[in-house]
Amino acid sequence: MDRKKILVTGGAGFIGSNFILKTLREDPLCRICNLDALTYAGSPRNFQGLPRDQASRHRLVHGNICDAALLEKLFDEDDFDAVVHFAAESHVDRSIKDALGFASTNVMGTCTLLEAARQNWENRGRPHDFLFIHVSTDEVFGSLGPEGSFSQASPYDPSSPYSASKAASDHFARAYHRTYGLPCVVSNCSNNYGPYQFPEKLIPLMLLQILDQKPLPVYGDGQNVRDWLFVEDHCQALLDMLEKGAPGETYVIGGGEEKTNLEVVHLLCELADRKLNRPASEDSKRLISMVKDRPGHDRRYAMDFSETTARLGWKPAHSFKEGLEATVDWYLSNQAWVEQVRSGEYRNWMESHY
Repeated sequence: MDRKKILVTGGAGFIGSNFILKTLREDPLCRICNLDALTYAGSPRNFQGLPRDQASRHRLVHGNICDAALLEKLFDEDDFDAVVHFAAESHVDRSIKDALGFASTNVMGTCTLLEAARQNWENRGRPHDFLFIHVSTDEVFGSLGPEGSFSQASPYDPSSPYSASKAASDHFARAYHRTYGLPCVVSNCSNNYGPYQFPEKLIPLMLLQILDQKPLPVYGDGQNVRDWLFVEDHCQALLDMLEKGAPGETYVIGGGEEKTNLEVVHLLCELADRKLNRPASEDSKRLISMVKDRPGHDRRYAMDFSETTARLGWKPAHSFKEGLEATVDWYLSNQAWVEQVRSGEYRNWMESHY
């Protein structure tokens, strides 16, 4: 990979942490500046235990993408070869309660970041090898019926304040490419799962409830379908974009693993119970309860990533079964991380260090 100085926004969050850890591990020449607001879903402790040579190439900056002066300073200091933009408010339920907060971070923050990148890029003579990757979601496309898949050509039809804010930020990234020539690509990925995911999302939430033998609330009838993507596979797709991505293009990233929410919860129950050697009388499926559906809950997502495979040579390497088992194993082996996140202890640690 030729791009050796990378600004990663939101790099202390779930996907960002996995991306940084993978990149530092696989590219010994890459240096990463990790800008993160360190809100509830981001933890500096995700980088504890990095080998010294990797830790020396990772710089964590506590700050907000809405801070134009900070962004200008960071770009001037490092003249980044690439930006990988993860930073976003990402939970649909939270967006229903705080739509304006999501618009501020996801739309205005992205615009502020794009503008800082544009100014620096132009001041450096518009280097052709710069790339801005805007990481987005399949939720911008709305809901599918029982057939078909989303692709690069799918029209936008967001259903929640979260997906609307991401749709707007996608359009701004494309507009900065078309208007100013800034080398940008947009990636739209399906539901990620794996290590370091904050336990407000389905898989870690249900897994931790299973471990504690607490109720497992499932929205509606549980038949909402998602295309599940192991985070390691998503990170590989992003690395492939850094190497081969063409400015102006959109890359659809999916796992090719459609599961209903209820099916995922059943699989989690079976897997956790087996690993914990629980008797049949303590079958965790007994804890499942159906609750009132979420407003604007999209029925089905599925991704046709064949064009991405053709352009980048990428395809997912993990089945859902493999990825889910690796995820359960990680959470079972990292109970200290789980407890820090649950208690908010990591925030106290962060405040004393940043």
